[in-house]
Amino acid sequence: MTVLKAIWSFFSDQILGMAWLKNLIGWILESLFGSDFVISRMGESVHFFIYDFIKISFLLMVLIFIISYIQSFFPPERTKRILGKHHGLGANIMGALLGTLTPFCSCSSIPLFIGFTRAGISSGVTFSFLISSPLVDLGALVLLVSIFGFPIAIAYVVGGLILAVIGGTIIEKSGAGNYVEDFVKEGAISEAEQETMTKRDRVLYAKEQMLATYKKVVLYILIGVAIGALIHNWIPQAWIETVLGTSNPFSVLIATAIGTPIYADIFGTIPIAESLFAKGVGVGTILALMMSVTALSLPSLVMLKKAVKPRLLATFFGIVLVGIILIGYLFNAINFLFV
Repeated sequence: MTVLKAIWSFFSDQILGMAWLKNLIGWILESLFGSDFVISRMGESVHFFIYDFIKISFLLMVLIFIISYIQSFFPPERTKRILGKHHGLGANIMGALLGTLTPFCSCSSIPLFIGFTRAGISSGVTFSFLISSPLVDLGALVLLVSIFGFPIAIAYVVGGLILAVIGGTIIEKSGAGNYVEDFVKEGAISEAEQETMTKRDRVLYAKEQMLATYKKVVLYILIGVAIGALIHNWIPQAWIETVLGTSNPFSVLIATAIGTPIYADIFGTIPIAESLFAKGVGVGTILALMMSVTALSLPSLVMLKKAVKPRLLATFFGIVLVGIILIGYLFNAINFLFV
């Protein structure tokens, strides 16, 4: 058991956490600017920015490549057939799980949602997929583990999947899922099967997806790391605790309200969450902020509005909003398990 713990500790700290990179950057900065700069507020901010940006970028590209390679075995037509074979709660669970294999932002998931609707897949499954896809993916799980450890990473993933399954189920059972625009129902879908890909084709596909996805999110990573460095080294902890601390009963509501107007990928929110966690912000408040940014951004809602009618849009927004708030308060109540 001791050996296993040592192996896991090495993997968590040096592979996922890339502690060696943090030490290397610190050594380089000290060599270039001196020890006084390294321990200064500006030096710590520069150190945080360089380290987090390189770490997140490297892990993200590796993970997207692996996920995209796996995803090459599940083209849209095959995914539709898999989802079409399941019904009821099991189908919604399958839709939520398949969403974890799509490293898309919410706006990119909407065309797939339209395709699933045209294919005759139930509204519960399509909305479970739509909620899960931007909210939870394998890449985010590994990055969360590298920064927060397994307990918080699993809490985020489980919370997101439960929200996706329950949200899809309510939308289907309430009948709100029928309120989609006519063009969505009437559009034709292609039944053509994607030609069999060779191993080389899959590698090239994964490489293209990796580069394309990274180009889409790199700006959000830069902004997120910059905000994280600002929170980590320049904003007094007392301010953070007053607004978002566990002693403030409205912290989850404030975090959700802050996150909803922001359009960013989950990878851009991770460094912000990292800094807030270091400042003592509750796990539930952090989860609420991350989930609201990724699942309820205004641009994605505007795009979704073109495909669904107001009743369905309001139902979707209300369910996800209430779900995020409940998850936030629940995990704040058990925050002692994570610190």
